Amino acid sequence: MTGSSHLDELLVEAVVSTRAHIGHLYLLDEDGEVLRMDSHLGLPPMIAKAWARVRTNDSAPITVSVREQRLVWVADREGLAREFPSSALSVPYDFATAAFPLISGGTVWGGMVLLWPAGRVTRLTQRQLDLIEDVATRMAEVLRQTAEQGPPIKPGPRPRVLDPMRKTDPRADLIALDCLNRLPEGYGSLDATGRVTLLTAPAADLLLSSASELLGKRLGEALPWMNDPAYEDAYRRAMVSRQVTHFTATNPAGGQLSFRLFPGLSGITVRITPAVGARGPGHLVAGAERSSPNIAMHEVLHLATKLSRAVTAQEVVDLVADHIMPVYNVQALAILTSKGGRLRVDASRGYSRQAIQDFDGRPVTPPDPASRSFDAGQPAFYSTWDDLRRAHPCAVRSDDMSAWAFLPLIISGHPIGTCVLAYKRPHQFYPNERATLTALAGLIAQAYERARLYDVKHQLAQTLQKSLLPRTLPEIPGLELAAHYLPATPGMDIGGDFYDLIRLSDSMAAAVIGDVQGHDVTAAALMGQARTAIHAYATSGASPGEVLARTNRLLCELAPDRFTSCLYVNIDLRKRIACLASAGHLPPLFGRPGWRTEAIDPSPGLLLGVEPDTEYVTAELPMPPGSVLALYTDGLIEEPGRSIGEAIDDLAERFTPSSGQPLHDLAESLIKQATAEAEQRMDDIAVLLCRT
Repeated sequence: MTGSSHLDELLVEAVVSTRAHIGHLYLLDEDGEVLRMDSHLGLPPMIAKAWARVRTNDSAPITVSVREQRLVWVADREGLAREFPSSALSVPYDFATAAFPLISGGTVWGGMVLLWPAGRVTRLTQRQLDLIEDVATRMAEVLRQTAEQGPPIKPGPRPRVLDPMRKTDPRADLIALDCLNRLPEGYGSLDATGRVTLLTAPAADLLLSSASELLGKRLGEALPWMNDPAYEDAYRRAMVSRQVTHFTATNPAGGQLSFRLFPGLSGITVRITPAVGARGPGHLVAGAERSSPNIAMHEVLHLATKLSRAVTAQEVVDLVADHIMPVYNVQALAILTSKGGRLRVDASRGYSRQAIQDFDGRPVTPPDPASRSFDAGQPAFYSTWDDLRRAHPCAVRSDDMSAWAFLPLIISGHPIGTCVLAYKRPHQFYPNERATLTALAGLIAQAYERARLYDVKHQLAQTLQKSLLPRTLPEIPGLELAAHYLPATPGMDIGGDFYDLIRLSDSMAAAVIGDVQGHDVTAAALMGQARTAIHAYATSGASPGEVLARTNRLLCELAPDRFTSCLYVNIDLRKRIACLASAGHLPPLFGRPGWRTEAIDPSPGLLLGVEPDTEYVTAELPMPPGSVLALYTDGLIEEPGRSIGEAIDDLAERFTPSSGQPLHDLAESLIKQATAEAEQRMDDIAVLLCRT
């Protein structure tokens, strides 16, 4: 017996002996980063294909089991939704599952997953635990011994489908078919892949086909009118949840047929009869399982994709409201958090202002349903106002809502808030809807926490940067100043732009502008160090070139992996002269009323922080009365697909200072034109204008 066939027998043994209805075996890749499904029993092919390859750092029962080398048990879909929301959304059916690692010789070789019908197994018995551990140990031994004796067992290009049935009498199929043909109803059998393995004559007549045309084929492939996602979903639901499933369909002759699916270990038995009282194709027959259909799963996946791109808390709230409210017929939504022992409405949609005031600021106490989810981390569903009031006598009814879902937002086992869904009319929450909403809450929690942390980080960096910029500019007789700083669009990383105006004497001042490489807190901190160093060297009486050279040596020691551009200008108001030195910064603009604006290129040297022995040339520029010098950072001019030279020329054409125009108005006009067409500012903008 080969190692693979031995593993197959052990997987069948595990499923049969523990009374599970589905089992699949994963093997770990050599790099230990990917689990690949080797074989499965009773799993629909499309689901097996979707889970054929999972990364060990993903969040799923099997990956946690292998990573932490322990049993992972989930009793139902609601539990799966709480602990593994992405898994609950990708397999939207009700079942209990256990994942167990395969360990031998101190090595993890893979893992085994077993599924049971939800509700029938609420916990594993000691006998089941012993059986699972015994089979897993023998599987791991097979894998270890095979690897020691020769090439290790590796999964094929696709998971193998196992058949637990062994035929003992070749006439058994004919006898069963002859027996079923005597019944007036139509009967058929589908294997684990959904292919027809047996079909009675009455069933073929109802399907307007023949057994020879359907045997070995999936119904949706052989009969175009059966190629409907709703029918495929009914088949998957029956197989995965092991629940009897009903649906109706209309054949080409207009006859409505009732399909009843009875799942088993090796496949499904189908009973086909003329439908009585059906209301249309795809309608679930009365008496079928009491659960809501998987409504708009494509909307759920669409929301998950959108949430992965949201970078602010408000974006998360807007996306959740836009997608959940119309899909689930929700009339109001709110996200509540707690601070200082009181509730806070972070965001809402559909609630009146009065309703928000009723919730906002309330103490977090046990009678409050929102606080209950805070404490227990359990979702709560109330179909009517009486249900809510019965559970929480102190609850407040706002906007005449009649049903509520309180979904805890949990990260790493800790609640960070609650998502409240409210309905105008009483609403029955069936198990599938509860599980789907609980899984959605997991996605919302992850996106909301990620966005919240980003907001905090962005606000911290922005506050740090603003605190390092001058709050006010010094007043120097004979020199008019205007400075504007505009941060990048929220959601973008913080920059390291800085500016300064240093008073050197009653008639001399130094104007500085620069940009630190990078967009993070480190860039903002380094910007503060650069500004402080320049200020110190400038007040010591050094020339512009010397100021940059000394600052460069310091930055090479402080941050050898970060570069900074800088423009330093000394303005002598008595001599009417400006002395400039540049460390790779953009050239300043020089304008006078009635004169053409030009860009001044003071022979820029290397960026600060590149080479400690760099020297910087100082250039002189006459500054007659009314002259305006404009210093700026690249956020003012950069555009995708446009060269820096063209952008500077365009800025010079727009920079037309007049004698009576306030400098603040001139600075605002430059920034306004630069940001008029940009939906998002990818970089900060700093502008410093000086007029003699």
